[in-house]
Amino acid sequence: MPIIEMHMLVGRTAEQKRRVAAAVTEAVSRSLECGAEAVRILITEHGAEEFYVAGMNRAQAAEKAANNEGQSQ
Repeated sequence: MPIIEMHMLVGRTAEQKRRVAAAVTEAVSRSLECGAEAVRILITEHGAEEFYVAGMNRAQAAEKAANNEGQSQ
């Protein structure tokens, strides 16, 4: 049984999560040639202070981008 873990920032609607779960289930079922009922999906949501890219959270990255934009003008 395939188990898919999805991590995303808080803020998606229940409908968006339902749509992505349905799309991923279809893709995995088709690719692995298994029934959709065998596919499990776990969605874990994280707050902005719990999700970092290149050592910066979302607020820090936005601040850096704003500073870089201000310097290029």
